[in-house]
Amino acid sequence: MPVRRGGPGPARFRPRRTAPAGTARPRRRGPLAYWRQYLAISPFYLIFAAFSFFPVFYSLYLAFQRWDGMGTMQFVGLQQFRFLWDDPVFWLSIRNTLVIWVLSTVPTLFGALTLATLLHSVRRFKGFYRIALYVPNVTSIVAVAIFFGAVFSNNFGLVNAILGVVGISPVPWLSNPWLIKVVISLLMTWQWTGYNMIIYLAGLQAIPTSIYEAAKMDGAGPIRTFFQITIPIMRPIILFTVIISTINGLQSFSEPQVLFASNAANANLGGPGQAGLTTLLYFYQSAFLNNDYGYGAAIVWAFFVLIIILVAVNWRITTRGRKA
Repeated sequence: MPVRRGGPGPARFRPRRTAPAGTARPRRRGPLAYWRQYLAISPFYLIFAAFSFFPVFYSLYLAFQRWDGMGTMQFVGLQQFRFLWDDPVFWLSIRNTLVIWVLSTVPTLFGALTLATLLHSVRRFKGFYRIALYVPNVTSIVAVAIFFGAVFSNNFGLVNAILGVVGISPVPWLSNPWLIKVVISLLMTWQWTGYNMIIYLAGLQAIPTSIYEAAKMDGAGPIRTFFQITIPIMRPIILFTVIISTINGLQSFSEPQVLFASNAANANLGGPGQAGLTTLLYFYQSAFLNNDYGYGAAIVWAFFVLIIILVAVNWRITTRGRKA
């Protein structure tokens, strides 16, 4: 009797894993064998390619052309970008966009984290509070902008009416350059705080309660627990909201357009002194009001590079010290 190596006892024979005689191995199916499945999902990719993928690269092609939308395109090379570099209105729109982004993003994220922390400790009516705080995000931005324009109107606004009751003179909300940015920032803060609050609340609910109980037993107070336990654990979620808020905050367009009735008949685009002229609003003016599609494409691509740089900077700042 054969002996198994490594110890006493009879050897165990394992059956062969080869197919029986006369049985053919199944052939591997190539990609073309699944053409029915590919055909079923093809409408999405066709629509994406036609209305998203192709326009992106076509706009890059337009950035090197001079075209009014009707006549023949004229290749101008980097001339559009040279003019962009010396365009004072473009740099004004960049400054306006950055100021509005800072004034809206910082209060939005801070308020969202504060509301999420408070809502996490609430025991009753949690569903009602979630819906009430998230409703602004699903409300039409046009309706919200019209409402804010009425509330902050210089002459007949609700805010100035309340200030008049307490003896404060009316404030030029929609004519002062800085107050225009404040109103647009308040609108964006009101719209996006609930969205970020829901994300933070989901992150807080994923933290095990045993960690807080251990910190409480070690004598850590609520403030120390928040900054030394909650914030480090929530760092990936905070990074995500910072990046999303950066992208959304820099793309402000509908807010100043609706607030100041931007159209072809309005030469003062973006409010008095163009204080509310954002970069995307300037692109809209150049491409669709002035029919200069090549210059509009150059504005968009230069702004895209700026967004990438700011996102990378925010990523670096937010992830600093993460390994430590």
